[in-house]
Formats: sequence, C-alpha cells, structure tokens
Amino acid sequence: MENKVVRHVLGISGGKDSAALAIYMQSLYPELAIEYYTCDTGKELDETYQLIANLESRLGVSIHKLYAPTADHDNPFDFYHRLYGGFLPSSNARWCTQKLKIEPFEAYIGTKPVISYVGIRGDEDREGYISTKNNVQSIFPFRKNIWSEEVIRRVLKNDKREILQKLYKDFLPHNLYERAKDLIAAPLSPAFDQDLKLKNLLELGVKEFNHVVFQTLKGSDLPIGSVERFPLLDNEEILIRDDIFRILRESGVGVPQYYEEVPYEVEGKQGFYNRSRSGCFFCFFQQKIEWVWLYEKNPSKFFLAMEYEKDGYTWMQNERLEDLINPARIKQIKEEFLNKQIAAAKNRTSKKLIDILDAEEEGCAACFI
Repeated sequence: MENKVVRHVLGISGGKDSAALAIYMQSLYPELAIEYYTCDTGKELDETYQLIANLESRLGVSIHKLYAPTADHDNPFDFYHRLYGGFLPSSNARWCTQKLKIEPFEAYIGTKPVISYVGIRGDEDREGYISTKNNVQSIFPFRKNIWSEEVIRRVLKNDKREILQKLYKDFLPHNLYERAKDLIAAPLSPAFDQDLKLKNLLELGVKEFNHVVFQTLKGSDLPIGSVERFPLLDNEEILIRDDIFRILRESGVGVPQYYEEVPYEVEGKQGFYNRSRSGCFFCFFQQKIEWVWLYEKNPSKFFLAMEYEKDGYTWMQNERLEDLINPARIKQIKEEFLNKQIAAAKNRTSKKLIDILDAEEEGCAACFI
C-alpha cells in the first residue's frame, strides 16, 4: 500500500440499496468523509441517472463518474461490444461487469488502503463483489455481520482462539464471559464450522463481536488495521427491504420508478410486474417478465436492445427479443409469472419479483446493489 491513509468509498449502482446506504452513512457517520462514485456504462435507464442527480442534491456532494478507458464516455458499452466482435455479455461471460464496472473502480482506488461500503441488506444471504486487490476491504453496514468472509476466516482461525479468549474477557461482563468462554475457545470442526461459530458469537453480542474483530485486526495488512477508531463497531441495526424504501422516501430522494409495481391483466386475473434491480436496460440477468415490462413500459429502450441481436448473438440463450414480443408469447409469460405470484401468496411468501426469480444466479452485486 502507498501509505496508511485509508480512503472510504461507496459505489452508487443506481439501485435502491446503494442509494439508501449513501444516505444512511452520511446521516450517521459524516466524520468518515466517504467518497461516492458510480460506474457509467452509458446504457442505464433514465431513472438511474435521475436517482444519481437526486442523491447529489441530497448529499450535497458530487458523485464521481467513472468510465471504462474509451475515447467516448457516452458509449463505453458500445466500445467494448465492437471490440468483442458483437459478442454480447452473459452470465458465463460477464465482460460488461469486468470492463465497465470493476476495472474503472480498481483504477479509481489505485493502491492506497480503501474501505468500501456495500449495500447488501440484513435480509439477504450473499457476500457480493469482493475486489481481488489486497488494498480493498468491504464493509456491510446493513447486516448483523458487517465483516466480509475474508475477515471472518482470519479472525476465527483455530490459532486465534487464545487471542479471542483474552479480548472477549475485556468486552464481555464477567458472568457472561464465564458462560461463553468454552464456546469462544472451541476449535472449528465439521460439527462446529465457521458459520455456526460466527452465529453463536454474534448472539453473545454484536457490538462485542465487532470490537473483538477490530482489535484482532489492529496492525494487520487489511485497511481496517490502520484505522484508529471505527464508528460502525457500535451499530447493531439490521436493515431490510422495507427500511430501504423508507429511507429513500423520507429523504426526498425517492424510489426509482422502475421498482414500483405496475398492474397487468391476463385471462381476467390481475398480476403485477416491475423491474427487480438496477443495471443496464438490456441486462441479461433480466427475467422474461422484466423484458415484457421493458417492452410495454419503455419500448424505445426495448427496441434498442433488439438492435444488438442483429449481429447474431442474443441476450437470452433460448429466445430472441423479436420472438418474445409475439402477443401469444407475452400472454404466456404473464400467465406463468402470475401463477408464481399466486403460489407465493398461498405459501404466505413475498410475491415481489425479486423474491420469486427462478434464475440460478441473482446477478452481479457490482451492478445491482
């Protein structure tokens, strides 16, 4: 690392979670002097750009606009699309994420130690994008466990048990420590793995766990090891989806219109559709019902997406966009999605699109958070 001055950064994807996190962090931790950035592909929805403008007004700062290294900032995606001979990105070949999001971000942060704040919520079970650069450390303020997998692995290694014992003695009341010391000293094993030990330690106390982790990492090669104090250690809040929408609405920034559910009717029954995440308007992670939403609610963007399929490549492996908009096919897609919503309602689970996606992958956190 160049020096021990740690930068604090927060990426704005255009999604609800990162936008809410920016508001949350500035409100609670203004002393952190967070730098806000966004990676612009040139193919975002208009609502994404509006959200970024609203955030700049609310935060009173400029959000750094990062672009892939091309001669034309208006069309970074098109530059690489031509460079790859018309080959469209897919879940198995995410060149868009690598070239348009990750590489501009890693060029922006350079080699100085960086703490990156990521908007994965407390009701999600995923880690998100973790940089391969050893000077970057991710923190997840919305979760019960704010630390990344890498940190947990370091702290809970069997050879750290003695250190944890000593630290916990300072941070836990004597009566609680006496009950907890065997748990703290227990080695990891197939029957008592890292996830289970983490769960038990968090139940002893979130703040106490955070302080123990912080002390364990003091002087380490991780960015947090160079920080004298870290105000998030005492935050025990866990934020879920409803909290995110509340923050956006109460702040005046507002929720991007594409998240709002729109009613549709098929065979006399009413369903609702919307866009589940931010990201490029032609993102290959979209579900069929989201493509239908784009066609019906933003047809100009849909037909722009269709233009890219003229090179012979398609956004979906098994269907071209020109076939998807056949009226009979649209009706079928709507019926299938409506049946999923009805089944979710019967099972008393969420009927929201994001909760009933049947894709094998959730998408890339670098784009969607």
